Amino acid sequence: MTSPVLVAESASDPDAGIWFAVPGGFTELPLDVFLAPPASSDASRLRKALAPLVEAMQDGITRQQFIAQLASGQQVLSALREVGTVHCSLGVHRDDVEGGNGKILHSLFTVSWRDIAWSPRSVSAARAVATAEQHSRIEYLDFPSGPASMGETVRTPASGYGLQPGPLLQLYAYLPHPDCKRMAVLMMSTPEVERREQYREILRHIAELTSFESPLTGLREDSSRRA
Repeated sequence: MTSPVLVAESASDPDAGIWFAVPGGFTELPLDVFLAPPASSDASRLRKALAPLVEAMQDGITRQQFIAQLASGQQVLSALREVGTVHCSLGVHRDDVEGGNGKILHSLFTVSWRDIAWSPRSVSAARAVATAEQHSRIEYLDFPSGPASMGETVRTPASGYGLQPGPLLQLYAYLPHPDCKRMAVLMMSTPEVERREQYREILRHIAELTSFESPLTGLREDSSRRA
């Protein structure tokens, strides 16, 4: 499951509000494209991108199953958007840790914003994880971006979202924004509960690299001075 770190496209967006890096093996799912209105240009681009894949499916049943799974995935993404999710990435890794069997592991990483009542950032971080339902293995951390906390739950997905039945590990990192009025919630979800240590380490590393200030600001200033 080890892989190099890749900087997300948000690093070049001066209005992003949050900057982070994810390991290789994670592919961003563009929410604006997948949830675009049917008549929009984004929806048209999505149809064109998927057309070769759909046309390559000779079996009509397979094609119908793919379309149904795509619709289920859009339903999940829509639910995420409703709770403030601004980034979503699908993780696909091979189980190459000691004792692993080499199978393909799947995960979902999201970044969401949550409005909070004003309080010192350390208090907000502690409150978020302490009051969250069924959180276990709670940690209070001090990252370069400021105070943070982590916790985890194991849940069984509700029916109707197209998710496989069985336990789902959800790991959370709570990072209060410097304005003390909102909080970034980083979440890693995976059905691979037995790999909780590896996925927790991935999330901790992402949270540690997360910043509320563009990491490229200093580089741009140095470049301007040299010019």
